[in-house]
Amino acid sequence: MTHCDRPTTPPSTHDTTRIDDLRIKAVRPLITPAILEEWLPAPDAAQALVEASRTQISRVLHGQDDRLIVVVGPCSIHDHDQAMEYARLLKKEADALAENLLVVMRVYFEKPRTTVGWKGYINDPHLDGSFAINEGLEKARTLLLDILALGLPVGTEFLDLLSPQYISDLVSWAAIGARTTESQSHRQLASGLSCPVGFKNGTDGGVKVAVDAILAAQSEHAFMGMTKMGQAAIFETRGNHDCHVILRGGKTPNYSATDVQATCELLGKSGQRPQVMIDLSHANSSKQHARQIAVAEDVAQQVAAGDARITGVMIESHLQEGRQDIVAGQPLQQGVSVTDACISFAQTVPVLQQLAAAVRARRAI
Repeated sequence: MTHCDRPTTPPSTHDTTRIDDLRIKAVRPLITPAILEEWLPAPDAAQALVEASRTQISRVLHGQDDRLIVVVGPCSIHDHDQAMEYARLLKKEADALAENLLVVMRVYFEKPRTTVGWKGYINDPHLDGSFAINEGLEKARTLLLDILALGLPVGTEFLDLLSPQYISDLVSWAAIGARTTESQSHRQLASGLSCPVGFKNGTDGGVKVAVDAILAAQSEHAFMGMTKMGQAAIFETRGNHDCHVILRGGKTPNYSATDVQATCELLGKSGQRPQVMIDLSHANSSKQHARQIAVAEDVAQQVAAGDARITGVMIESHLQEGRQDIVAGQPLQQGVSVTDACISFAQTVPVLQQLAAAVRARRAI
């Protein structure tokens, strides 16, 4: 067919609706990280605190500071005012125990779910299935700034791969959870994060996946992501050398001296510094929140006996003890977790004091 013989009728637009976005119900606009940071910038004091606390945590992880890192706070954040009340109480204890403990408030905004359920403060800040994510991002950043203004560093778990662009400049320590430690995308994310990162062992208790994650996160990576201006881009990372293992239990608890020894031997064989952070909750407490106190006692005894390989602990603690369900039309109890059960702040204080005494005893050996 010659040029003159071509059809004069333009072809119809190709319809891709039969094969694309078949299960997408709606697409809504998302605020960019740059706009949120312009609305809620980090003051100089907050920047200085984040920088200093990251350095202090790094020094502990590299054996240059003999204090114990303590990441403590609610299983998840669901209310700004209650989080601030907790933060003010924790700040007093953190200051009193600063010689022996490096306290970081646990401020978790995203919750991995075994099946379905409330996904956290960013995803659903109104706890009603409205998924006001833009508002959730604003609320999350506001809370972090308010806690930093008290002089208290914060730690969080990064579950979503985009959310760090909105808040990671305010975070002093981050965790990668048991369900995502084996994820290549999360290992790549950790390799580019500016803060120290802890990798939890797998849900089955396997520690090797966390050791492998550390090795991966130390390496350089290139991957696709979103810039703070909301532009798709390729990120190239330098690698993160401030990563460590978090023992959280599996089919059985793994906080004992024998478990610490086995993990440190595995780390040593991989060329990593033999050290662990121990999560007192989750499978280590057999999901019985009050057992965190007994686990803390065991860990404190190991520290007091001179084990310098234990460099940190995690504690799930709220204003009040226990947990509650989110029920439509039913008011929530004040200061009680809506996800995993926590020990109360009153129960937490003696645990912190016990851990501080253990560090003093270790230092005296």
